[in-house]
Amino acid sequence: MFEALAVIPESALRKRWDKCRTFLAEVAPGAGGLLVFSRLSIYYLTGTMAQGVFWLPASGEPLLMVRKGLGRAALESSLDRVKAFKSYKDLAPLCAEAGVPLPDLVAAEMAGLSWQMGIMLADRLPGIRVVPGDQALALAMSLKSEWELQLMRTCGALHHKALHDLLPERIRPNMTEREISHAIWTLFFSLGHTGLMRMNAFGEEIFLGHVSAGDSGNYPSTFNGPLGLRGEHPAAACMGNASRRWMPGQPLACDVGFTLDGYVTDKTQVYWAGPAESIPMAVASAHSFCMDVQAMAAERLRPGAIPAQIYQEALFMANKAGFSEGFMGLGENKVPFLGHGIGLAVDGYPALARGFDRPLEVGMVLALEPKQGVPGIGMVGVENTFEVTEAGGVCMTGDRFEIVCVE
Repeated sequence: MFEALAVIPESALRKRWDKCRTFLAEVAPGAGGLLVFSRLSIYYLTGTMAQGVFWLPASGEPLLMVRKGLGRAALESSLDRVKAFKSYKDLAPLCAEAGVPLPDLVAAEMAGLSWQMGIMLADRLPGIRVVPGDQALALAMSLKSEWELQLMRTCGALHHKALHDLLPERIRPNMTEREISHAIWTLFFSLGHTGLMRMNAFGEEIFLGHVSAGDSGNYPSTFNGPLGLRGEHPAAACMGNASRRWMPGQPLACDVGFTLDGYVTDKTQVYWAGPAESIPMAVASAHSFCMDVQAMAAERLRPGAIPAQIYQEALFMANKAGFSEGFMGLGENKVPFLGHGIGLAVDGYPALARGFDRPLEVGMVLALEPKQGVPGIGMVGVENTFEVTEAGGVCMTGDRFEIVCVE
């Protein structure tokens, strides 16, 4: 009686399985397959946001085991084999019954389970050694198909239209951060934003993003990003505060994501309350510097480039230009990266940071976010989402990066 809202074709799923298997052989040699637990990764590999476990054997047909929502999984997934289960002790028998038994050495998506559930899993799989398999998933998900890229291009175009073209007509100085947040939400929803963004990092949450007026941009933050914010409340450090107004002569930094059919683009747009001639030189030069860093990094987003080297070049530019102190955050807000992969989650692989030495590949998508904290004023800078191509990074979220003035 029911029809699926959307179905990822089996052919597309098989390509994803093949990528995971290729990377699994590299990161977990000898593992006979991959156990996947997080709903986001299960969706990527099956087309349904199931509560359960997905078993991807090194060879043979995979098996989705569902604890809740068997009927929905049957509707949404083009996977042939979907079974119900109640306990982790059912996993080995179900896999054996399906002809793809769990071997002695199994890789697992360890970030997809709490410590408590991991201990329980190990107890329910006696005689099976479990090794980390998260990197295989991260690498596979970082290489987008043309279908995924086209979806993100559409998402990015809507993102730019909202923040650059339409929002300036809906906000004014003296509005509160919360009022501006609500204006963004209203605009985003009118353009098809699906209302939910996801993060991979354990314990990280996100809701719309950061809306920071004036010195809120340097307010102490626990979020792993350079832009500070007061947020709604200590229990909800997101969006914007109801008591903080965007005053004339202040910057407004809106670092907010747009989601379409599960895929996210990231973008920061900075606005100035007043005419262009009222922007102080310290603010204008800091923002111009961030645009220069973005241009440098975008030009280097080519196959074979090393993410860590791009990050080091950005640090060199900041030091040379005298912007080291506030680059990527002031004080404790400073973060040790320039950008991050993005797709089904905001914080994807790879990061532009030290230690990321695997070369970039065509099909990767990264958010570049050079930002500069200006003491006593706030934060300026840019963030845009780029796809890696042979000719360098191609921006998905527009081609205008200057401060937008609102009077």
